[in-house]
Amino acid sequence: MKRVVLSLALVAVLGLSFTSCRETAEKAGDAVENAADAAGDAVEGAADAAGDAVESAADAVGDAAEGAVDAAGNAVDNVKDAAGDAVDSAKDAAGNAVDNVKDAGKDAVDSAKETGKSAVDKAADKVKGL
Repeated sequence: MKRVVLSLALVAVLGLSFTSCRETAEKAGDAVENAADAAGDAVEGAADAAGDAVESAADAVGDAAEGAVDAAGNAVDNVKDAAGDAVDSAKDAAGNAVDNVKDAGKDAVDSAKETGKSAVDKAADKVKGL
């Protein structure tokens, strides 16, 4: 931008110092006009480039935000699945414990029945033997 301004100033000074010749003045005017056009084109190009950069940055931020949302959703799903698995494991363990207690109780009842029957048989054999 400084070069463009300095170039315009140089062209203007040259154009004003050589006013004796009409042709030179016209050339200087054309040069100033061309320099002004070039400066306008440069400014326009810079503005377009800046706008494109801002748009690209906004797209990148949007993509990053979407990625973060997706990652958070996946983390929630993983925690939910892990909690469900833990509940299922706890239910299975509790069911197994109940089955084990039930089997142990049944075995204890069967053992008590056997012991009682054996005691009755022994008592009957003693009564018969008298």
